[in-house]
Amino acid sequence: MAFRRRNKSYPFFSQEFLIQNHADIVFSLVIFVLIGLMFETTAKTAILFIQPQYNISTMSADGEMTLYHYGWKDCATVLFYLCITIILHAVVQEYVLDKVNRRLHLSKSKNTKFNESGQLCVFYLVSSVWSLYVIATEGFLLHPSSLWENYPHVHLRFQVKFFYLTQLAYWFHALPELYFQKVRKVSEDERNAETLMQGICEEVPRQLQYISLYLLHILAAYLLNLTRVGLVLLFLQYLSEMGFHLSRLFYFIDENHHKMFEMWSVGFVLTRMITLTLMFLAVGFGLARSENQMLDLETGNFNTLSIRLLVLFMVCFTQSWLLWKFFRFQLSRTRELRLEQARKRAANKQQMQRTPKRDSVGHHENGLIKAENGTSPRLKKIKAP
Repeated sequence: MAFRRRNKSYPFFSQEFLIQNHADIVFSLVIFVLIGLMFETTAKTAILFIQPQYNISTMSADGEMTLYHYGWKDCATVLFYLCITIILHAVVQEYVLDKVNRRLHLSKSKNTKFNESGQLCVFYLVSSVWSLYVIATEGFLLHPSSLWENYPHVHLRFQVKFFYLTQLAYWFHALPELYFQKVRKVSEDERNAETLMQGICEEVPRQLQYISLYLLHILAAYLLNLTRVGLVLLFLQYLSEMGFHLSRLFYFIDENHHKMFEMWSVGFVLTRMITLTLMFLAVGFGLARSENQMLDLETGNFNTLSIRLLVLFMVCFTQSWLLWKFFRFQLSRTRELRLEQARKRAANKQQMQRTPKRDSVGHHENGLIKAENGTSPRLKKIKAP
């Protein structure tokens, strides 16, 4: 199963070979794990990678229910679905984005941003629909107080735990995939390697910032048993980011599409406000009124004043930083538009000054005076007396 067209072959086990064929190699590892399910001696080990662990059975009004909690074995499950995500990333890139890029004929800088927005749009769309489904089935929309009541939320349903594991797998996969994509671009075009490396140095820190922020917040919600609040916040964040990347995709297809950015700007600010309000309501007031406010690692209770302040500071700092970057970008964009309009006005003014003015005799053309009918006026000859 080949994901990319090979224009050049490299020696086995070289860096270029591993980078160019990393999706095929990962696909072979996934098949190897799946084959392990067929044998009794390796089935237990294979299930450790495929199925979420730490399940317990409890009785409820609807009957027997299976719930889950987290542990160190989740690392194996995240690793397996990280490999699945790499394969899906290669499939979307090869069979969707590359075909669109060939028709659009974008420049290299726009091509990179188009691929990034295309990959993130697919992920944000799937994750936002999935998280909305989980929120609706868990009843968080009808009962918002359930976001902080009965804390700690140690035991999770299968769909909630699997959602968090796949989220961690995706954002962890973005780190090696970022390296694969950037190094491959340099190797494919060695002539412009210096220019590409300069662009890479500008893009990589920005991408590492949001990847690290996603990992930090998802891990904090998962490990501190704030999965319900984190689920709603992720839905809001993914919905806002999907609007931005959709706007950027339409802009690359047709540069006259600017209204979607304006709509996204309004949604972006509203998302920050709703996120801050929800965090203060759930963590600042809801958990603060809980009776059990003692740190207990065995029961998974992290409802203490210091941890609540730390969580609020982390979320508020992130939202404030995003708002600061947003307003700074909008101000710089407004300043650039004003400068561009001023230049156009100055150019039009200079053009108006350069155009010759009409006089009573006629108008100027090629340094000569022309009459209104286009003929040159001639002086009458005066006969000598």
